[in-house]
Amino acid sequence: MFYDQSFGQTVSKLYEINWLLVTFIYLLGMIGVAMIYAATDGVWMNGAIQHFLRMILSGGLLIGIALIDVKVWYNLSYAIYGFALILLCLVDFFGIRVNGSMRWLDLGFMRLQPSEFMKLALVLAMARYYHDLPAWRVSKVSGVLGAIIIIGLPVQFILRQPDLGTTLLVAATGMAVIFLAGINWRVITFAGISALIFVPLFIRFGLKEYQRSRILTFLDPSRDPTGASYHITQSKIALGSGGVSGKGFMNGTQRQLEWVPENRTDFIFTVIGEEFGLVGGFITMGIYAALIGLCIWLALQCKNLFSQLLILGLTTTFALYIFINLGMVMGLLPVVGVPLPLISYGGTVILTVMAGFGLILACHLHRNSELPRGSGR
Repeated sequence: MFYDQSFGQTVSKLYEINWLLVTFIYLLGMIGVAMIYAATDGVWMNGAIQHFLRMILSGGLLIGIALIDVKVWYNLSYAIYGFALILLCLVDFFGIRVNGSMRWLDLGFMRLQPSEFMKLALVLAMARYYHDLPAWRVSKVSGVLGAIIIIGLPVQFILRQPDLGTTLLVAATGMAVIFLAGINWRVITFAGISALIFVPLFIRFGLKEYQRSRILTFLDPSRDPTGASYHITQSKIALGSGGVSGKGFMNGTQRQLEWVPENRTDFIFTVIGEEFGLVGGFITMGIYAALIGLCIWLALQCKNLFSQLLILGLTTTFALYIFINLGMVMGLLPVVGVPLPLISYGGTVILTVMAGFGLILACHLHRNSELPRGSGR
């Protein structure tokens, strides 16, 4: 009898999942399969089939996370954050080095990039922190300091790997959650002035030489067209050559001649632009915009602050992925190595993005849940 009742509740929850969100996710995932197939000259085993299988299998992860009551995620938020920090520490001792960066742990059956996992863990911890924090302390020094510590600990580990793109993304997401929590505008103004002072100093003394070179290349792409500027230059050529309607699927000459490096990962949008033109690019961006807008609408349906901040924080992470990648590909931002979510090839990114959407669906599915207040209330 209990089994039948439990099964019935699970089926009922499945019906209540926002399937429009899932549809948008898989639409982007299948665009990814097609573009990876094109980027690898029609060889399924060079990434397209792997991307397809990861999308299908991670769907189970997405639904499984969505069905778990948001109270469970609230209770586990700090533990998940602590576990992600431990993984980042382990990279320093046991990480494997690829192309000069040490960002991965070799698990035998796969390579795990803990910094991707931290993107979820940070938002969970920040949402829990502000849910428990009394409203009057949000803009106080003690309240801001606690949030800065939560953000600063993973940022210093990721920056050492080095991974500037992920560092910026994690830091920006954390700052966005602070803003969404309702921090006073005077604090925001002070932070903005401080950034104007310290960012140039960080660029001068805190970055490695190749990272500074990328920023200088962004400011002046003509300074080294066959070296540091090569990615941006070839990316612009590929996008421009597609025109309005593109050259057609599998007909991209820049792709066929392999002028654009990493065109199945970070620069996969160049394949879309060259083969489907401005129209294909706008359609892709339109699907992303619809997905982000839907997530914001889901956040507004939730009754507790934890769920609202969790959805908005994860949506901010997803939006920053897109903004940084497209800005990089179009030459509007420096090249920092951030993939285009759900479309670029990459296992850890798909798992974390799908897990993030699972958390968003969990918050909406249990949007009427009442969560306990922290002891500080």
